[in-house]
Amino acid sequence: MTPYQLGPLLYEGKAKRIFQTDQPDLVAVEFKDDATAFNALKKAELKGKGILNCSISALLFEHLQRAGVPTHYLGVQGHHWMLVRPVRVIPIEVVIRNVAAGSLCKQMPIAAGTPLDPPLLDLYYKDDAYGDPLLSEARLERLSLVNGEQRRELEALARRVNAVLLDLFSGLGLQLVDFKLELGFTADGALVVADEISPDTCRLWDLDVVDAQERILDKDRFRQDLGGVIEAYGEVLKRVQGVIHGPSLYG
Repeated sequence: MTPYQLGPLLYEGKAKRIFQTDQPDLVAVEFKDDATAFNALKKAELKGKGILNCSISALLFEHLQRAGVPTHYLGVQGHHWMLVRPVRVIPIEVVIRNVAAGSLCKQMPIAAGTPLDPPLLDLYYKDDAYGDPLLSEARLERLSLVNGEQRRELEALARRVNAVLLDLFSGLGLQLVDFKLELGFTADGALVVADEISPDTCRLWDLDVVDAQERILDKDRFRQDLGGVIEAYGEVLKRVQGVIHGPSLYG
């Protein structure tokens, strides 16, 4: 295993802590048990959530990389630590919707559960102070977060991720309703998938369950006070582990 020393805390978010290491090309990410919703207005600590999200994210990153999708992922260490390449994260949250659900149904006259073909791709300005607002063309241009070529590359990469995950999850009896992505640039300018991909960032429904609440295997169980959050995340991990070996230890 490649040795490294943990350095100072670089950033602490709602669900993760990010640490510098003594290696310039290595960052350590600690997954926390904290659960938040509604821009952190609702909070709880769910024991075991960090371990589950770390494991699920690691396996999904490995699957994406095997499919040719570039990510910041390098491996795991322990149960809730992920080692990644440092990236300059673009302050744009990319949301891809395959099925209408959640906020979309409150903002548009689309019934929940309506298939969206082609999938709807939305961009949001990632800033809690402003409530992560939806970016129009004019707003995106005004903020100058990416140029035209970078935006096209960003959207193409997000759609590649969607295609790979749709195929994976459908084979596991899960419907990928929607999900959010964070992307960033590495030191050499490559665009990669960053952050995490887990039931915290994806809506996942069990295709074999008809009941609209019981089929939920994601963070909506916490948002809607349905209970069984850890059990739902555990079910997702079990299914993913059935087809993806790993995760790989760093080093």
